[in-house]
Amino acid sequence: MAEPVKTRPYRSEVRAEKAAATRRAVLDAARGLMVAKGYDATTVAEIARVAGVAMDTVYASVGRKPELVVAVIDMVLGSSDEPIPAQQRDYVVAIRAARTGQEKLHLYAASMGVVMPRTAPLIDALRRAGETNDDCAAAWSALVDRRARNMLLFAADLRASGDLRTDLDDREVADIVWSTNAPEYYLLLAARGWSTERYVRLLEDLWCRLLLEPGPAT
Repeated sequence: MAEPVKTRPYRSEVRAEKAAATRRAVLDAARGLMVAKGYDATTVAEIARVAGVAMDTVYASVGRKPELVVAVIDMVLGSSDEPIPAQQRDYVVAIRAARTGQEKLHLYAASMGVVMPRTAPLIDALRRAGETNDDCAAAWSALVDRRARNMLLFAADLRASGDLRTDLDDREVADIVWSTNAPEYYLLLAARGWSTERYVRLLEDLWCRLLLEPGPAT
């Protein structure tokens, strides 16, 4: 009786590597096109063409356009070739390692100056698309809720520094940061002619004044 043919382990490894390479190609194409042209002007067909794959492969490897833009946003936020969890982002790691509340707020404001010019237009376009598309509305709502949850973690980290005002609870701190680091806030100021540098200075000054206990009088 003939022995059953055994599948060689390397075959599944090769397939996994090819699938990962395809996903990276799709994500790289989506990021390049959406950051350069915007969400509205970028089509899935164009992403597929730049990635060198079929449209069905784009859908299978990442998802439809709402999933693609969320992946791109997470790539920009994480400065990586793949979407990564918030706690693994370089600026989040640096903030958590900082010792004082002022240092943490300085680092966070600076990080907003890096990521907001590239992510705010994409998030706003997703919000507008959600006015007529349920999938886009759900993706945008999930981003908003996720940011609110992350701000609660940030508030707890600030609390651990011992510098946070005691008359504000963590939810209040989180809501203040959540509202002022919103893409809409950045876009409103940009429309009024504010530079990114001025926006960063405003965030740091605003947060330090509102959230931290005042220092000793001089």
